[in-house]
Amino acid sequence: MGRALMLNASFEPLCVVSVRRAVVLVLKEKAVIVSRDDAEMHSERLRVPVPTVIRLTHFVRVPYRSRVPLSRRAVFARDGQRCQYCSRPAENIDHVVPRSRGGEHSWENVVASCRPCNARKENRLLDETDLRLHRRPVAPHATLWVIATAGSIDPAWEPYLPALESVPA
Repeated sequence: MGRALMLNASFEPLCVVSVRRAVVLVLKEKAVIVSRDDAEMHSERLRVPVPTVIRLTHFVRVPYRSRVPLSRRAVFARDGQRCQYCSRPAENIDHVVPRSRGGEHSWENVVASCRPCNARKENRLLDETDLRLHRRPVAPHATLWVIATAGSIDPAWEPYLPALESVPA
């Protein structure tokens, strides 16, 4: 079954929910459909359009997150699924300054990498190898977590995800 982007009453992205959950929220009048698919869901007496984006009718206060939680999926989303050393498809994450050498497990020290580059670098510093980063790793925009948890992005979601402008394809 598909997925739908759920927005707060202020049009701020909150999370990605199943289409079934989105339809239930619309039927309970807790949300309205902002963008829909051509398909419909049917019951005995009712037809409901399949939503791709819904907006809550009442504002939900969400605790402010100053940083996106660091995860493998989030690193891949930030780096566009590409190795930051050679631009091939990424399969691993790599600590720029190895943890064995005092490097931290932080956004500024973790990049996506392919297996050959990761094996070539091992536990060495960049100065000790011939590898170079295509760009310096930084903490992503706070809405990247929506992209990271969603996996792939529905084109109908793009106007509501400002972080997509800074995330490579």
